[in-house]
Amino acid sequence: MSGLSNDFIRDIPKTDLHVHLDGSLRLPTLIELARERKISLPSHSPEGLRELVFKPSYRDLDEYLAGFAWTGKVLQDPEGLERVAYELAMDNFAEGVRYVEVRFAPQLHMRPGFSFERVMEAVDAGFRKARGEINARIPPEEPPFEYGIIVCAMRFFNPHFSRYYKIFSEAHPYSTPQEIIQMAGLELAKAVVKLRRESDIQVVAYDLAGSEHGFPAGAHEEAYRYVTKNFMRKTVHAGEAYGPESIFQAITRLYADRIGHGLHLFDEDMIRQESVTDRRAYVDNLVNYIAENRITIEVCLTSNLQTTGSLRSIRDHSLGKMLEKRLSISFCTDNRLVSHTTVCGEYALALANFPITPGKLKDIVVYGFKRSFYYRPYSEKRAYVRRVIDHYERIEKKHGLQPA
Repeated sequence: MSGLSNDFIRDIPKTDLHVHLDGSLRLPTLIELARERKISLPSHSPEGLRELVFKPSYRDLDEYLAGFAWTGKVLQDPEGLERVAYELAMDNFAEGVRYVEVRFAPQLHMRPGFSFERVMEAVDAGFRKARGEINARIPPEEPPFEYGIIVCAMRFFNPHFSRYYKIFSEAHPYSTPQEIIQMAGLELAKAVVKLRRESDIQVVAYDLAGSEHGFPAGAHEEAYRYVTKNFMRKTVHAGEAYGPESIFQAITRLYADRIGHGLHLFDEDMIRQESVTDRRAYVDNLVNYIAENRITIEVCLTSNLQTTGSLRSIRDHSLGKMLEKRLSISFCTDNRLVSHTTVCGEYALALANFPITPGKLKDIVVYGFKRSFYYRPYSEKRAYVRRVIDHYERIEKKHGLQPA
């Protein structure tokens, strides 16, 4: 344990580089939006929804993901998306977050008359409004609140996922489901690149989400090659529910700059590729490659604990090995509502269970800003990180700590 107070954790500038919009609604907002849209929920009270849907713990990943069916229903119009984006930004700032990268799959919200561009405009508008209000009251010497939007492709979908996916699937009756998934990913990649080129919407990266088992990252190689050629940054959900091979594919075939979760990075027993004869060497080489290339792992402790049966306690999490190997990591929430967590909660959980010194904590915080997909030019990003460090050191002095 570090001995650092909850007040200190709240006060220091932080990032959240892995948070899903549709998993991070305020519970009263979900209830209100559902009532306005005449959508029936399993319960219309916060207590009832906590008991039936958004639980402290889950049997498995399927039960965890069931909550998204309800949040998605209320996010099918610009008003709902803008409001939820605005509130997410305000909730992050309230606990000391100065930079957040929100991710979501716009394909789950699109329909005839509500295009990709309009979906993105709504989410951007919510964050832009919040940023303006927040920065109007931040002292000039402090780092301002900033944000970026990450667009998620899906490893798997079917026509029942959304109206857009239904139309897209029906438009390709002679293609296999896997071919349709690949085409949809490339179409999304093209849309993201065009949007970034032609608008001021702060889309900063491309992501791949969804079940890893049976849906390898390599199937999305063409889409990732396209965004790479257009100078976009990339992150990939990998190693969340599959072994080191999934992370290897994300890095070598999708050119990932960051890895979402990476929980099973060290689990050599999960390697299934028959050509790998020395599993320990395979993992060691992969870990060393990640370390040397500073590929940051977006660590989501609470989410992993809730969805991974093999984690009997938080101290079994691979974060300990990541710290031992000096990997670049950043603490993230994943889904604030579904996981019933906060950024400060994730920091407190890590500090209470892993050997993180004040100096190491500062390194982790600063690296979160450094490895962000900050939307402005690199020179401006460097200046922003410098302001973060200066503010962090003022907070250290405020709490009677020597700058690490």
